[in-house]
Amino acid sequence: MARAQGLAFHLLRRALSSSTPKPRLLVQSITPSISSYTHHQSSSRPRPISLALAGALSFSVAISTAALAKEPPSPDLLPRNVVLYQYEACPFCNKVKAFLDYHDIPYEVVEVNPLSKKEIKWSEYKKVPILTVDGDPLVDSSDIIEKLSNRIHPEEPVLVDDEGKKWRRWVDDHLVHVLSPNIYRNTSEALESFEYITSHGNFSFTERLTVKYAGAAAMYFVSKNLKKKYNITDERAALYEAAETWVDALDGRNFLGGSKPNLADLAVFGVLRPIRHLRAGRDMVDNTHIGEWYTRMETAVGESSRIMS
Repeated sequence: MARAQGLAFHLLRRALSSSTPKPRLLVQSITPSISSYTHHQSSSRPRPISLALAGALSFSVAISTAALAKEPPSPDLLPRNVVLYQYEACPFCNKVKAFLDYHDIPYEVVEVNPLSKKEIKWSEYKKVPILTVDGDPLVDSSDIIEKLSNRIHPEEPVLVDDEGKKWRRWVDDHLVHVLSPNIYRNTSEALESFEYITSHGNFSFTERLTVKYAGAAAMYFVSKNLKKKYNITDERAALYEAAETWVDALDGRNFLGGSKPNLADLAVFGVLRPIRHLRAGRDMVDNTHIGEWYTRMETAVGESSRIMS
């Protein structure tokens, strides 16, 4: 692992000028933190030929069901000034955005440059997401969501929901770590992923080209070693298995939360949303049963509540 990371960093150093901040920051900022890879038994249900047809047939039902599920909090409990410091493709940042969007909490976004991180120089915490709520900084996606949820739903303490806690931990400890080997599976998919990252990120024209090609090369090698480290022999199979594990957890319910999404639904949806229209996400929907739930979640979460400047 260390040897491959060294090669990745060497590629970045050669591509970036000496005046550019250390390239290691790019790899650290895009690769999720590592934890144990948990093996789940594959679902015994047969794989669908395609979920496109099933999604189309259930679309009207999904809309009517999900539309009833959304219950915006009382305006008196909403924070007044919310700013999210993020990387556009960061799964943990997207968890926070899914929560904010679902609860119609307006927020501004500050895109952090993963090379310089100049946008968060003011903070002792040097990772994203950072969310400032009425001037107070909150860090760590799960902690941010718990504190906001307890604030806007004081009658529904987060820690009481044991099932939700279990699956939120699964998202952080397993699901996010299946993503990198999939979106950087080969050079083509690595370039596709970095095209998405650089088109949304805070990059100059030169940085965009450098980050796209050097970053894609670096992460391609890193993803190969993640597969070895966590005994992933087939990254697509691992992604499909994770999707089916989540569908099994739903146990026939529209959402894990029942008639409306809970924090676990929002966490799974949030980390999957950035990859949905990449090749890995398209393959996941076409080859598993997760598509109908995902469609319901898209409708339930609704439009982004981001304040566009």
